Amino acid sequence: MHLSRLLSLCGKHGHLRLGSSLHASIIKNSQLHGIISDQANANVVWNSLLSMYSKCGELSDAAKVFDRMPTRDTVSWNSMISGLLSSGYFEMGFQCFREMYHSGFYRLDQATITTLVSACFAPDLCYVTAVNMIHGLAVSHGYEGELTVGNALITSYFKCGQFNSGRRVFCEMVERNVITWTAMISGLAQNQFYEESLKLFVRMRRGLVEPNALTYLSSLLACSGLQCLQGGKQIHGLAWKLGIRSDFCIESALMDMYSKCGSIDDAMQIFDAAEALDEISMTVILAGFAQNGFEEEAIHIFVKMSKMMEIDANVVSAVLGVFGVDTSLTLGKQIHTMAIKRSLGYNPYVNNGLINMYSKCGDLEDSKKIFKHMPQRNSVSWNSMIAACARHGNGSEALQMYEDMITEGVKPTDVTFLSLLHACSHVGLVDKGMELLESMDKVYGICPRMEHYACVVDMLGRKGLLNEAKSFIDRLPIKPKALVWQSLLGACGIHGDPEVGKYAADQLFLEAPDSPAAYNLMANIYSSKGRWKERARTMKRMKEMGVPKESGMTWIGLDDTVVSIMIQNKRSRFDFCQHNLTFFLHGWHPASTRTTTLLEKNHASSSHVICVPNNADYIVATNVAPPPGEESYYKFTPFYSRRLREGFGLLKGGRGGSRTTLLQK
Repeated sequence: MHLSRLLSLCGKHGHLRLGSSLHASIIKNSQLHGIISDQANANVVWNSLLSMYSKCGELSDAAKVFDRMPTRDTVSWNSMISGLLSSGYFEMGFQCFREMYHSGFYRLDQATITTLVSACFAPDLCYVTAVNMIHGLAVSHGYEGELTVGNALITSYFKCGQFNSGRRVFCEMVERNVITWTAMISGLAQNQFYEESLKLFVRMRRGLVEPNALTYLSSLLACSGLQCLQGGKQIHGLAWKLGIRSDFCIESALMDMYSKCGSIDDAMQIFDAAEALDEISMTVILAGFAQNGFEEEAIHIFVKMSKMMEIDANVVSAVLGVFGVDTSLTLGKQIHTMAIKRSLGYNPYVNNGLINMYSKCGDLEDSKKIFKHMPQRNSVSWNSMIAACARHGNGSEALQMYEDMITEGVKPTDVTFLSLLHACSHVGLVDKGMELLESMDKVYGICPRMEHYACVVDMLGRKGLLNEAKSFIDRLPIKPKALVWQSLLGACGIHGDPEVGKYAADQLFLEAPDSPAAYNLMANIYSSKGRWKERARTMKRMKEMGVPKESGMTWIGLDDTVVSIMIQNKRSRFDFCQHNLTFFLHGWHPASTRTTTLLEKNHASSSHVICVPNNADYIVATNVAPPPGEESYYKFTPFYSRRLREGFGLLKGGRGGSRTTLLQK
C-alpha cells in the first residue's frame, strides 16, 4: 500500500523520473516483485503504475503496463481511458471505452462516466451526440443520481450549447454541492443568460450551500454582462467580508465589472490596491480605459505594462478584442507597432485581433492587408474578414470571402453565418440569405441561434417583405426573443408600416418592458405617417412606464481623436429659414464650455443645437414637433447620422489636413 501511495504521488506531481525508478525497483527487487505477485496487492500496484504513467503523459509506457497486466479491473480501464482523453487522443480514448464496454467483463462506474463526459467539452470540441449517449448510459446503469456525474453533465451540456438539457439535469438532482451550483451559475453566465445566473446565485445564497471563489467569479461575470453596477457592488462587499477579494481572478473580475458598468474610478482603485499584477489584470484595466474613452490613460497603462512584464500574443489579442467604433485608431496602431517590434506580427491570434480592430475603427483597407499577408489562417481569421466586409456594407465581397473559405477547406462556424446574413441583409440578397440559413443545419450541422433568426427578419424587412418576416417568426422552432421583434419593428420603421409595427411592438413590450426601443420606433412610425396623436400617446405611455429615452449616438475619427455626437429631441427657442445645412463651429477645444451651433434652414421652428454633455463630445438637439399646417415637415427633420458625420468631418478635416475616418452609428 505504501508503494502504491508513492506511485500515486509521483503521478499527481508529475515526478516521472522517480516513478519510473520505483517501477525499475519493483522489477529488479525480488522482495518487491513478490509483493505484486500476490493477487491481493497486484491490481493496486499495477493500477498505480498505469495511473502514474498516464498522468505524466507517457502514454506509450502506460500502454505497455496495461498490455502486460496479469488481470485488469474497471480502475485499470478508467486509468487508460483517462490518460488517452486528457492527452487529446479522443478517438483512441473512446475506442478503448468501446472495447471495455463490449467485453462484458467490466462494469462501468461513476468515474468512467465522469471521465467520458468531461472529455466531451474539451477546448475546440463539442461532442453533443456523445454527451447524450453517455447520459443515457449513466441512467441505464443507475448513476444519474451520483453527484459527480450530475456536475459533469451540467458543465458538458452548457459547454456544448445544450442549455435546456443542463437545466433539466440540475433540476432533477436530489443532492447538490457547491460544484453543482457553480457549474450551473457559470454555465448560464458564460452563455449570456446573465439575469437567470444572478437569480440562481441569490437562490444559492438563501440555501445551505456556501458559494466559493469561482461562484463569486461567475456572478461578477453576470453583473458585467447586465452592466448591473449595484449588484456588482453587493457581490464585491460579500467578497470583501469573506476575504477573497485579493484573489487574482476576483480582482480581475471586479475590474472588468466596474469598467463595463462605466465606473472606471472604482476599477482603478482595485488596480492600484492590488498586491501583485498579472497579465490578466493589466489587460482588463487597459481594456476598461479603452472602452470608456480614456485613451491617454490606456496608452499610459500599456506603456507601464510593457515595461513591467513580458507581453505575449494572448495579451495583445485580448486588448485588440475590446476595440469598437468609439475607440481611437491611433491607439490601435500603437499596439500594432508594438506587436511587430516584439515579433508578434505574424501570430494568428494577434492578426485576427488586428483585422477586427482596423475594421471597427473604420479602416477596411488595413484589415484586408493584414488578412492578405497572414502566413496561416484559421476559421477566426476568415470570420473576422467576412465580418469586416459585412460591417462596411461590402456584401458581395463578404460572400466571395465565404466561397474562398470553403475552397480552402476551412469549416464555417455559427459566427460565419451571422456575418453572412448581416451582409445579405444590407445588400438585399434575400434568396441567398435563406439558402445560407438552410445550409447551417442541413450541410454543417449548426443550430441557428436567436441572432441568426433576427438577421433573417431584418433581411426580409429591409426588402419590404414585412408579412413574410412575420410569417417567418411564427414558424420559428423556438420562442422568439426581444431581438427578433426589434428587428421586425425596425423594418416597419424603414417602410412606415404601423399595422405590422404595432403587432411587433406589442410583442416587444412583453419580452422587454423596460426597453425604450419599442416606444421610440413606434413613435417614429406614427410621425412618418403624420399620426401625431398616436405618437403623443406612445411617448406618454413611455413616460408613465418610467422608461428612459435613449439618445442616438454616432462617432467620427479625426486624427487621433474619436468625436462622439449625441442626437436628442428637444424643443427649440430658435427660428431659422434657409434650406441648406450650415455649420457654425465655435472653439474646437476639449473643454466642456465648447459650443457649436448647427443650423437647418428653410423650415420655421426647427433648430439643432450642438453642445457638450458629460457622455458625448457634441449633442444635437432637434425639435421634431411639426409646425401648424406642415405635417410633411417631419420627413426632413431626422438627422441621419452618416450625413452628420460627413458634414462634421469635412469641416474639421479641412483644418490643417486632418485625417478623417467615418465610423459606424
